[in-house]
Order: sequence, then structure tokens, then C-alpha cells
Amino acid sequence: MTTEILHFIDGQEVAGAGEDRQDVFNPATGQATGSLHIGSPEDLQAAVAAAKKAAESWNDISIAKRTAILFKFRELVHAHTDELAEIITSEHGKVFSDAKGEVGRGLEVVEFACGISEHLKGEFSEQASTGIDVYSFRQPLGVVAGITPFNFPVMVPLWMAPVAIAAGNTFILKPSERDPSAAMLLARLWKEAGLPDGVFNVLHGGKEMVDGLLTHEDVDAISFVGSTPIAKYVYETGTRNGKRVQALGGAKNHAVIMPDADMDNAAEHLNAAAFGSAGERCMAISVAVAVGDAADRVIEKVKALGEGVTVGNGMEKGSDMGPVITPQAKERITRIITEAEQDGAALVLDGRDLVVPGHEEGFFVGPTIIDQGRHEMAAYEEEIFGPVLVVLRVDSLEEAINLINANPYGNGTAIFTQNGAAARTFQRKVTVGMIGVNVPIPVPVAWHSFGGWKNSLFGDLHIYGPDGIRFYTRGKVVTQRFPEPESISGASFNMPTSGDH
Repeated sequence: MTTEILHFIDGQEVAGAGEDRQDVFNPATGQATGSLHIGSPEDLQAAVAAAKKAAESWNDISIAKRTAILFKFRELVHAHTDELAEIITSEHGKVFSDAKGEVGRGLEVVEFACGISEHLKGEFSEQASTGIDVYSFRQPLGVVAGITPFNFPVMVPLWMAPVAIAAGNTFILKPSERDPSAAMLLARLWKEAGLPDGVFNVLHGGKEMVDGLLTHEDVDAISFVGSTPIAKYVYETGTRNGKRVQALGGAKNHAVIMPDADMDNAAEHLNAAAFGSAGERCMAISVAVAVGDAADRVIEKVKALGEGVTVGNGMEKGSDMGPVITPQAKERITRIITEAEQDGAALVLDGRDLVVPGHEEGFFVGPTIIDQGRHEMAAYEEEIFGPVLVVLRVDSLEEAINLINANPYGNGTAIFTQNGAAARTFQRKVTVGMIGVNVPIPVPVAWHSFGGWKNSLFGDLHIYGPDGIRFYTRGKVVTQRFPEPESISGASFNMPTSGDH
């Protein structure tokens, strides 16, 4: 039996006008569990029209009433954490505890959005010139859309929608068609929280729906998280059609291990950061840059830990790591590992032939460590998005920094060291947006913003936090005076300045 997965448009779950369907799979079993309704151009028009109509009134609702809905939504998401996590695990594959952690990180942004009244306060300058006051404030854009990836089907939508909605916008979510069911539960929770119909909509589909959102004249902004080639396409297409766009792309995150690092601590964190969620995180550590004699010491420790990782169904207790998302992903990951071996790399740990008993049809790849990596290998150049750690050896911190800065990606990075001077040099010199010092996955808390550099971000503003507020609003500045009739002075053809009055 498979479940029908519908759209959510104008407060209702609807099948839509499209006739196309797509299977949704459980990656641990390889079995289809859902039948997804793929949107049509008519469905796109309906979603945008509903959002545009709702935007006319939602912006006029007081901030106090908006935040009351946000607080209620926060409580509902918290209460349904286990249900959301089960959906994530069943369609993505990550282990249940990791899925609950994803919901928790999304909740942090909801909580940030609950304080929208503080973030929307403007500025006021009294008597900027004689009898003249100047003040500024921010207003919502209108209709905004979020195009989100498969690897975080709850967290990434919660990075976008709560901030956009709290600021007075309406929102259309186009989730990944690989694991869409969590988006539908979020839509139901928004409605239960009291959000007016049309303010939050879910539209399913692939490239046709993406292109429709990017070119529709009534969509004002696009937030995107995904691969770099698609992020670049989204940014170029959206901006060409007059939209504000933030497009977060791929990553190749390096962790530098200095010779003075606590090797046990570094190995434990490398193991978790490389193999957690089967490496399907844009902040996963996929490259270990070992400085000097750190390499042999840390590799042996990571190998021992990697051999102890329990790979299995994410809903089964004791599983540390689940499957990858599709059979195509598994095939691509194993091909890259094989090519690295053929090119002379050493496979310290090889997860290509892993079979999970009872789940022979699942899409599993075991933890893999590739030593003696080189720059020209696909295992280094490509974003693998699998449980693969590539080890590169360098002689100095300077060489490690130059290696990272030469990489086209700049999402996240980390350094393991007990030397404060080395850490400070590293964080000042690397051309990367998010940096961890003895922290392998430095995803910022919700009141800071998330975003990379170089090919990991297209656009000026990062996601959620203060940048999220700025992205989903635009500023106005008012210069005003109400002079007494007898004090009105004559107008001038000269450029006015504050010193003139």
C-alpha cells in the first residue's frame, strides 16, 4: 500500500490538475511508500494566486497576532517532533535520533521568528534638520518561495518559512520530490496554529515547478538550498526575472588536524561529521587535511571508529547511520570510490560492498576512508554527498589554508588544535563562510545567519537570523516635517542639506 501525497494550496490538501505521479521510496527497504502528485502549470497558478491574495491581508495583521500564531506553531512542531522524525527517517533514511535533531534545529529558527517584533523595529532621528524628522522601517516583499533539498526536509523549510511569514510575507514551499511528506505535516500544523489560508502553500514537482516559480511575475523572492549547478541556475534565472534570490549551493568541507590536536577528540568528531546522516549534509566533513605527523595518528583512530559504526534501518535502535537517498546516489558514490582506488589512493576503510541483513534491497554504503588523496581526483573535486572521508596530507598550516582557499566551495570548515594562535590565523585567512574551532560542523545558532562563500552561495544575504530578516523585507526611509503656516520658507532649486535649516 502506498500513500497519496497531495499539494497544499489555499489551506486545503488538493490533488491538483496534473496527472503525473512519482513514487516515493523508503531508502532502507527500497520499497515505494508513497505516490506523489506532480504539479501542473494550473497548480502553480493556483498556488501563486492564493499566496498573492493572502498577502494583501496578511501584511495588515498586527505583529502581535502574527507572533501569537508563530508561538502556537512552535508548540505544535515541538509536540509532533517524533511524528516528523518518523516521516523523515521513512523517506530520507537518516536515523531517528538524527531526524529529531533536525526538527530541533528547525525549531530554533521558529523561536527566533517569534521575536520578530524586536527585529522589525526601525530607526528614528528627531530634528535631523530644523523641524524635520527622519525615520526608517522595513516591509515584507509579498509572495516568496522556498525550494528545498532532500537532505533536510524539515529543517531547511523551517529556516525559511517562519522568518518570511513572521515578517508579513506569504510562502510557497516546493520541497524535494524524494521526501515530500514532512512538508505536508508542516502545512497542517501551520493551519492548526491559526495561519490564514493561502499564507503557507506546498507545491510538489520538479524542474517545471521550479522554472514556474522563477519566472512568475507575482513571485517576489526565491530562497533555494541545493547543489551548486542548480543554485547558480536558480540565481541567474530568478534575478533575470526581477526577483530577489538567495541560493545556497554545494560544499566540500575541510577539517584541518594540527599535530598538537587531541587526536582522540578529533577522530571522534571526524567520524561523526563524515559519516553521520550517511554524509548527506552540506556541512558534513568530507576532507581531512592532516598536517605533518598528524595523519597516521588520526587515520588509525578514525578507521577504528568507522569500523564500529552500525549501519542499518534508521528506525531500528542501535543504528548509527542509515542508507543514502536513492540507488542512483549509491551507484555514484561507489563509482567515485572505485575511481580513487584505481588512481592510486589507499582505501583505509571500504564501504562499497556493505549489505544490511534483512534490508538487501536498501540503498546502503558503509563508512569509507580514502587516504593519499590528490587534488585531481573526483573524490576530492566533486561533492560526493555520501559517507566518504578523503584524507590529504600537507606539511604546514599555511599549506592547509592555501588548499582550502583554492577549492571552489566555501561553505564550512574546521580546525582541530590546542594552539590559539594557529586557530586565529586559520579563521582569519580561510575564505569560508562558517568556521569551527574544535567544532566539526559549525552550523550557527538561529540568531546568527547561515551561509557560505564562493560557489556555496549565490546572492548577498545568508539564510535565517539577521540576514533572513533583511532578505524577506525591504527598507523605507521617511523624511517629514509639519511646519507651522507662518514658518514656511520658500523652496529652493539647490540640493537641500541638513545645514540649510
